[in-house]
Amino acid sequence: MSAPPLTIQLNGQPHLFKELTSPADLVQVIDSLGLKTDRIAVEHNGEIVSRVTWAQASVATGDHLEIVHFVGGGTT
Repeated sequence: MSAPPLTIQLNGQPHLFKELTSPADLVQVIDSLGLKTDRIAVEHNGEIVSRVTWAQASVATGDHLEIVHFVGGGTT
């Protein structure tokens, strides 16, 4: 019997990762989303996750992630 896929709340919406099982590390989740790691910040269950600890951060079914992108721009 295989493990069920990872299902979390991502930016307030349910998200199913068909290719990941629970638990997965945060790096796997970010890679699965196709995000550029140098342009995002991540909050996991209400706590900011330092980039250096992403590989150790375990994301399990039912967890909540908020991911924000940094956008450049403005006037000079």
